Amino acid sequence: MRNAPVSDRPPVGVFVGLATLDVIHRIAKPPAVNEKITSTAQFVAAGGPAANAAVTFAALGGKAILVTALGADPIASLVHADLAEHDVSVVDVAAGTKRAVPVSAVSVIESTGDRSVISQDAVNPDASPPENLDDLVADADVVLVDGHHPLIASAAARCAAERGTTLVVDAGRWKPVMADIIPHATDMVCSDDFRTPGADSPEATAAALLESGVPTIVITHGGEPVQWWSGGQSGSVPVPRVAAVDTLGAGDAFHGAYAFYSTRGDSGVAERIARSVGVAALRCSVVGPRAWLRKLSADSKVRK
Repeated sequence: MRNAPVSDRPPVGVFVGLATLDVIHRIAKPPAVNEKITSTAQFVAAGGPAANAAVTFAALGGKAILVTALGADPIASLVHADLAEHDVSVVDVAAGTKRAVPVSAVSVIESTGDRSVISQDAVNPDASPPENLDDLVADADVVLVDGHHPLIASAAARCAAERGTTLVVDAGRWKPVMADIIPHATDMVCSDDFRTPGADSPEATAAALLESGVPTIVITHGGEPVQWWSGGQSGSVPVPRVAAVDTLGAGDAFHGAYAFYSTRGDSGVAERIARSVGVAALRCSVVGPRAWLRKLSADSKVRK
């Protein structure tokens, strides 16, 4: 795989997948049936695994390009505005078309930071790759796919493999397109809910992925240690203990940071994970979808 050398040049990441509009309310407790409650705070921001990972990548000092499908729906302008404010360039394959943009209704419990999400996920599963996808990947140091736009994800995975570019797969849950993506993956970064067909545990999933030839597998377990397998070795990395006040997008932050640190060429997989869990822990310690970005320490970033 091709990783960028450590230098002053910002690494370039291409992120392929879902962008939503997140409408977020902080609440003291979940409402009962037919109950109306008042939130203590509300936020509106772009969401989605690939979009949030791209925002994190850009905040760390990278050049982030998001390939997604939004279209001309008025809601799309809000998503574009938030991503532009956070230095994410958007390649919208649905530009000029009238398609619904997925909206996520999110509640975050104040006392625990736990979040609940209601969303349609990708409502444009037939979205086709942009004509310049190969050029975008050619300039990239890392490509991340979340599988939500399967035609684009498959094409990006093939382009990355042909270029020898690091391909990080955000594997939150099994999707049919994973069968096309996994043969090209260099790094499968999985939640502990992700299962390959027939696997009944994270360890069985890791074994299946190793058997299929994936060089590096990472499995997160919320606040518990992150497991990894790479180069014939395996291990785990502890997660920093923080007072969690908002867990929305923590996994996405981990994926964006992992993609960023995979380009630096100055660390092995365990150190890459350690840096990434530090970023995700910071995300959990700050209220709101974007305020935490201002708290990233200078030593986490690369000067743009």
